[in-house]
Amino acid sequence: MPVSDLIRQHLAGLRALLVLTVITGLAYPALVWVAGQLPGLHDKSHGSIVEADGRVVGSSLLGQSFTDANGDPITWYFQSRPSAAGDGYDGLASGGSNLGPENIVDTPADPALLSTGSDAESAGFEPSLLTQVCTRSREIGLREGVDGSRPFCTPSGVGAVLSVLGPQTADGVVTPARVVSVNEPCPADPAETPAPVFLAEYQGIRVECARYGEDYAAGRIVLIAGNAPAEPAVPADAVTSGGSGLDPHISPAYAEIQVDRVAAARGIDPAAVRAVVAAHSTGRELGFAGEPRVHVLELNLDLDRRYPVSGTASGD
Repeated sequence: MPVSDLIRQHLAGLRALLVLTVITGLAYPALVWVAGQLPGLHDKSHGSIVEADGRVVGSSLLGQSFTDANGDPITWYFQSRPSAAGDGYDGLASGGSNLGPENIVDTPADPALLSTGSDAESAGFEPSLLTQVCTRSREIGLREGVDGSRPFCTPSGVGAVLSVLGPQTADGVVTPARVVSVNEPCPADPAETPAPVFLAEYQGIRVECARYGEDYAAGRIVLIAGNAPAEPAVPADAVTSGGSGLDPHISPAYAEIQVDRVAAARGIDPAAVRAVVAAHSTGRELGFAGEPRVHVLELNLDLDRRYPVSGTASGD
């Protein structure tokens, strides 16, 4: 190919590069930025920032926690839905836990590490999704003064799961020879008497606590529903995280069980709190899409304005 043709081709490519750079790298971003400054779009383009008393307290699009320096829920604030995004409500790590309904057996902590003073997480403890739900439900029930029990959860707040070990028939029927409550570990010290497990016996076989290092996967895994109500007092959104981990809303049912606590902490009538909840509640979109919801940050800020508590500060 003649050198002149090569030069023409390269010059054409260079011109295309420069034109596309101007259009996609300069003109288009500038157009989007200008559009974002228009009335009605400015707030959204700047992150839907929420301010109170001249300071930024959050975004209307993002959930956040309302806890103290120790991570404990602040009593005069409504609490948000749990979040699995990073350390919680992290926009850079948006996502769910990726744990499904079959995630029901905990990974136990190493007793040797626990004996050295390590916390459960550092000692290798990984709660299953079921135990996370059970633990949250129990804690919320105690905090809100409602029944925190739910099916397939033990009274202590872990998954009620048994491993039934014994000979099996060809069609999978097990004749129990040993039954272990896999989410209730035995004491680290062999001399210590184990606490009673949630179920004394199963099909006539005494139920044991789980011993660290033993593998119970060979047994048939059985979930025990127990005698908890089929419709728990603690709603599902209070104990499970959303797909994004950033949901700023809770269900009206979760808001309702928090009313008495918030009213008592602020020294006001529960009816007054319910009125503020109603003011920040939204129904289904177009009357049929989505679910009714309550915006937690806006609700807490409005409560601070109407019924302030000395030293209140919304957010973490």
